[in-house]
Amino acid sequence: MENEEGYCALRLSSQNTSHIEDIQDSMHQLSEGLEQCSPQNNWNRLNQLEQVLARSKPGEEGSHFKARLVEAHVFSITADSFKGLNVTSITAQNKGRSMAQFNHTITFPAELMKGNRALEKQKLVCIYIHSPCIFVDEQNRSVLNNHILGAFLPNRTVTGLRSRVKIQFWHNMVLDASNATCVFWVPGAGPGSAGNWSSEGCETQHKEGTVVCLCNHLTYFAVLMIQAQNLSQAELKSLTNISIVGCSISATATFCTLLFYCFSRHRPQGNTTKIHMNLLAALFLLNGSFLLSTLLATSTKGLCRAAAALLHASLLCSLAWMGAEAFHLYLLLIKVYNIYIQQYLLKLCLFAWGLPTLVVMAVLIFSGETYGYHVINTTDGSKMSMCWLTSQVAHYVTLCYAGLILLFNMLILVAVVAMLGRTHRQKKQARRDWATVLGLTCLLGTTWGLAFFNFHVFLIPQLYLFTILNSLQGLFISLWYLTTYCRSKSSSDSSTSR
Repeated sequence: MENEEGYCALRLSSQNTSHIEDIQDSMHQLSEGLEQCSPQNNWNRLNQLEQVLARSKPGEEGSHFKARLVEAHVFSITADSFKGLNVTSITAQNKGRSMAQFNHTITFPAELMKGNRALEKQKLVCIYIHSPCIFVDEQNRSVLNNHILGAFLPNRTVTGLRSRVKIQFWHNMVLDASNATCVFWVPGAGPGSAGNWSSEGCETQHKEGTVVCLCNHLTYFAVLMIQAQNLSQAELKSLTNISIVGCSISATATFCTLLFYCFSRHRPQGNTTKIHMNLLAALFLLNGSFLLSTLLATSTKGLCRAAAALLHASLLCSLAWMGAEAFHLYLLLIKVYNIYIQQYLLKLCLFAWGLPTLVVMAVLIFSGETYGYHVINTTDGSKMSMCWLTSQVAHYVTLCYAGLILLFNMLILVAVVAMLGRTHRQKKQARRDWATVLGLTCLLGTTWGLAFFNFHVFLIPQLYLFTILNSLQGLFISLWYLTTYCRSKSSSDSSTSR
């Protein structure tokens, strides 16, 4: 049971009371120091804790201690009986949750005691630190969930293991080799000098909700968050503000256009206009759900999950309707002949509304953890949360889905541009053709393809361009539709007057 001062000792062996008090006192001092975040003093407290743990006399099942931000495990092992060991953290995150899913663990191979005399006893010390306030390098880089897992043998340096130590870090984010890697801590050369993180001798494996580190030595381990996007806090805030303003404008524009269409007495009745309206409705949902997901990022898990599912469904529907626009354009301008399809609009609705909705509902029912809090980190250590996908697999499947639709749309757009170039040569007509191409670019959503070009020097300009163009896509399509409508109405009125 955890006592009022914030620390406890579990399954203690029959050590003398004064030594137990020394351990508890060291744990308590380090935990308080971590809360105050004083790196140099905390290093001294950590060294003191390591020393008192090395002098402890663990029982048959080991000794286990826990403070608010620190926990420690000590085991007595011998070479002849050691067959490997699995040590699990007892973090506060486990309250009310599945222990098997949310624990951090270190698994030690039998090779750990290779080279020791058969009956020689060694102490294996594991320290779990749940704060970033000791291991801070010169770049002030952040580690996954602020968790550092350490292990050592007090009387021996362990390196070059063939059977590697396995360290598992739980998380609820979308991570891969581009934004997270396993590292260990290399202390600074002298007092007051900052240490650094190194990945030498460690292999990183990404699994659903877990980062697995396989390292050939013992020390303090963590998962370093790599800022693949190189965004500063100011840049992230600027992009967020642009997205919010752009989505708000687009949501308003699409909503007004839909109202105008519904209440207009002379609205066009063809499939082309109805497909445009369905795309605008999907974009209205997409912009609205994005704004909602940003607002609900600090709400309960259930609400955030619902907002993430709505955002995902809206994105899938919007992309599907962009694909439907391209398919309809193909039938009208390229195929031309024999284009009658029975229940054409109904089939498009089943594809663009029904299929994405069924997919998202299935994911919610069978794998609800796919949706939740998505954390965006910056180069200066700050974070921003939104409600989005937390599954790496779902993230890549969505990218593949978007990529296929955008590839098809690009091919159709290129075919249309080539056709316009062959048929119209006059200067005045050329201007009208370029206006048509720009309108089709918005309709087909080809600017979403910028998401696949986020690398190196193009990253920051690409992100701003992507954010501005796609957050305002609803506005562009609304203006294009209204301009087309007014032009067609003007032509119709002129014909009637004649």
